[in-house]
Amino acid sequence: MPYSQIVGVGHYVPDNVVTNHDLEKLMDTSDAWIQERTGIKERRFFTPGKDTVTSMATQASLIALERAGMQPSDIDFIVFATITADYYFPGCGVLLQRELNIPGIGALDIRNQCSGFIYALSVADQFIKAGTYKNILVVGSEIQSSFLEMSTEGRGIAVIFGDGAGAVVLKATDNPDHKILSTHLHADGRFAEELIVKDPGGSRQGRWISHEMIDQGGTTVYMNGQNVFKHAVVRFPEVIKEALDTNGLQTSDIDVLIPHQANLRITKYVGEQLGLPEEKIVSNIEKYGNTTAASIPIALSEAWEAGRIQSGNLVCMAAFGSGFTWGSALIRW
Repeated sequence: MPYSQIVGVGHYVPDNVVTNHDLEKLMDTSDAWIQERTGIKERRFFTPGKDTVTSMATQASLIALERAGMQPSDIDFIVFATITADYYFPGCGVLLQRELNIPGIGALDIRNQCSGFIYALSVADQFIKAGTYKNILVVGSEIQSSFLEMSTEGRGIAVIFGDGAGAVVLKATDNPDHKILSTHLHADGRFAEELIVKDPGGSRQGRWISHEMIDQGGTTVYMNGQNVFKHAVVRFPEVIKEALDTNGLQTSDIDVLIPHQANLRITKYVGEQLGLPEEKIVSNIEKYGNTTAASIPIALSEAWEAGRIQSGNLVCMAAFGSGFTWGSALIRW
């Protein structure tokens, strides 16, 4: 049975830097308030007419392919994770395929919110292990700034999210020393409405989107922050330990932990619960905010660029988000 190996990583973030001080001009907030609650100092917002979810994914993918020593034509499947697709349909997978000029290959869209990249990576890993595909492009890309309510009423959400894209190239290998060891996926739909954008939806009477939906706030993000935090700090350590236990490893064996960049307080709490020193944990939320499905691949790419990930390292990635969904991936780099 073949294994899956990550052979290339890449990321792209928009040029437009939005600081906490910039947000102070739009709403009743402060740099100190935002940093204390989230750890975020700035984020990137897309430039209309220049950046799209697909164009950002394309840039990240081309970097990952170059680092893998591969051409787009070498890719035989795409898994694209996003909740902010350029179109209601079709999904961004086919748009990325078009941009890379590789028609005919399969393109799968994943919508698992902040856990999207882990879900996408797991799907790609199974395809490779089954021998179905040999070279898979796995992408997370988001433009969230366009639906944020930039006001005092919306500040609880608006200060958190940002835009960006990350990608990895997954390749079939017979080398057991450099591979994805395991992935672990979970969900609990009982809490689906705790972090939600309700509208538009296909089950609505009449037109699928209306002025009434907008006026009632259904098209904006609702988050029960306390409940999300309460569940996240339990599920993160739980799913990381699940991955370690599956492979007969200990927390001390982890060389690099890359958590979804949701909130710096969550990241620090998880690190404390696991007994991991800060130098083993990748955190870039201060620069980019929460980029949802793009969060982990951006952090992974930056960590690799900085030399924090070396051959043979044990790398653990974990995420928790809307759904609720959560998951982890353990990799021998």
